[in-house]
Amino acid sequence: MILLSVLLVVLAVFGAPLFAVIAASAMIGFQKEETDLMIMALEIQSIASMPFLSAIPMFTFAGYLLSESNAPKRLVKLTGAMLGWMPGGLALVCLAACAFFTAFTGASGVTIIALGAILYPALKQDGYGDKFNLGLVTSAGSLGLLFAPSLPLILYGVIAEVSIDNLFLAGIMPGLLMLLMLSGWSLWVNRKIRRPLSSFSFREVGGALREAIWELPLPVVVLGGIYSGFFAVSEAAAVTALYVLLVEVVILREIPLRELPRIMRASMVLVGGILIILSASVASTSYMIDADVPQRLFELVSSLVSSQTSFLLLLLLFLLVLGAILDIFSAIVLVVPLILPIAAGYGVHEVHLGIVFLAAMQLGYLTPPVGLNLFIASYRFEKPIMHVYSATFPFLIILMLSVVIITFWPELSLLFLSNA
Repeated sequence: MILLSVLLVVLAVFGAPLFAVIAASAMIGFQKEETDLMIMALEIQSIASMPFLSAIPMFTFAGYLLSESNAPKRLVKLTGAMLGWMPGGLALVCLAACAFFTAFTGASGVTIIALGAILYPALKQDGYGDKFNLGLVTSAGSLGLLFAPSLPLILYGVIAEVSIDNLFLAGIMPGLLMLLMLSGWSLWVNRKIRRPLSSFSFREVGGALREAIWELPLPVVVLGGIYSGFFAVSEAAAVTALYVLLVEVVILREIPLRELPRIMRASMVLVGGILIILSASVASTSYMIDADVPQRLFELVSSLVSSQTSFLLLLLLFLLVLGAILDIFSAIVLVVPLILPIAAGYGVHEVHLGIVFLAAMQLGYLTPPVGLNLFIASYRFEKPIMHVYSATFPFLIILMLSVVIITFWPELSLLFLSNA
């Protein structure tokens, strides 16, 4: 049994599919407990009854449609008209546009590819340093994962069985904190750049608003519909997908009908990968609960850690390391079932835990060796990977400081939760 476990670890290190490793570990565990393996099939089948599961493919499809249209250009033009008049305003445009776009696509790499081609040369033209431009666009791509309707927020809610509505609310202030801290840093670094992108013009703002008039209702549809009680999360996802489809394909006609199969296929490849890992994880979690693994971990941790503050510090260090070696979706399905009962034992609110988890894992996009944004930016902008590391390092430090604040200031996450 030990030999098999070691073999699985070796296979994972050498690139075996994660879902296969998880499923195999669950099978080994059930076999050790002399449990009928049919239980795995039943557990995997149970994910079909998860109430918010349909929101994942709907929001993902809507995000991919937006990325294939001219919505990124309209979004940059709108934020530029509203913020570009400020000295250093283009840096704020980059952060705001990327945060909004990542929230809807759920994938920071898509944001770098879709917006990077617009923002990177614009920053250079406006007088910003090349190293700053590269670091800003790469780092900004990871912003927005705490804002609704972010895919990681939904997946955490499904795995942890936590209200997704509450997670959407809880992510607002921490997400704004990260955005404001990066904005402050960007303005300070470029304080000597006095020439703004453009002078403020009500006419320009009005024109940009008219061009983006079809995309502007999206946050209202998602958040307004959910919190007014008019939509459930899954219903809001379906309405969002239908709305974006009608706008981009029928009304604006920016996406030809012949391109829809390709976009559907690309978006569902991402969803399929998540669902496969999720299904294997459900079976693995069932075994761990049957074997009292979370309880044993809690007893081990409680013998070493005596207070909530110490636990949060240890958790934060663990998540920073985890984010450097594992992508955010895999980390959610693998680790959340283990740490949730331990955190509950220390009195950590389940919603606050989710925000801390996602905020810390968000840094994984910028930390080697797995840092996806680093490799995408290196490929997209044809820069050596070590140059990208160096460019993003100051932004990574600022984001780390924001994650520390989020971790030890739970009221920031729980501010809008009346039942917290």
